[in-house]
Amino acid sequence: MNRASVNGSSTSTRFTRALGVATILGLGWLAAFGLLISPDDVVQGSYARLLYIHVPSAWLAYLAFGVTGLASAGYLWPRTRNLNWDRIAGASAEVGVVFMAITLVSGSLWGKVTWGTYWTWDARLTTTAFLFVTYIGYLAVRDLGGSHEQRARRSGVVALLAVLEVPLVHFSVKWWRPLHQSETIERGGLKGLMLFSFFVGMVTFTLLYVWLVMHRQRLIALNDIVDDRGLDRALAERRNEAAS
Repeated sequence: MNRASVNGSSTSTRFTRALGVATILGLGWLAAFGLLISPDDVVQGSYARLLYIHVPSAWLAYLAFGVTGLASAGYLWPRTRNLNWDRIAGASAEVGVVFMAITLVSGSLWGKVTWGTYWTWDARLTTTAFLFVTYIGYLAVRDLGGSHEQRARRSGVVALLAVLEVPLVHFSVKWWRPLHQSETIERGGLKGLMLFSFFVGMVTFTLLYVWLVMHRQRLIALNDIVDDRGLDRALAERRNEAAS
């Protein structure tokens, strides 16, 4: 049983519940526009609908890893050293890995349609896969044991190095001219309902990211309290937070 679920304890608040409802509504809206209302692409037909998942998930992975880097810097900076920064960094990295996995899977499906193969060692695909593996390694470093402060210091250093890969992935289509196409928005390839559906996906995935990070960082904090002070104290503090 998850520690946060013992005796009915929850990581939710009124704000996160409202955010969860907004996210669910956004996902339903995205499904309606992405699958039913938005027209087919003139070249790729209905397969272009993968765009509404593939691109937002990639951008949210970038955002998540960027937040991990900034939060790690916040912990390592002596004037702002607080374990909450490390918890945000860890939670954001976990969510970013999920979004990056969605990016790779949806991209592979799209590649099968446009290139005739699920995978090719294209510069964009290769750097993206390397970024994915790097952050899996970051999460492994967080689980090496030791005190919470030791976890925060070692994972913070890894995060600051890992985030340097994000611009490498993003600009790979410009630096190496790979098989992967350039950004669709920059090329002006989306108009009308397709462009609107794309932005619905961006907003919805952003809400989902914020909702997941808030819950996950609270769960990390709860687990840290359990380790430090015991289960009863952790549940009492969490209930007081929810009540306030």
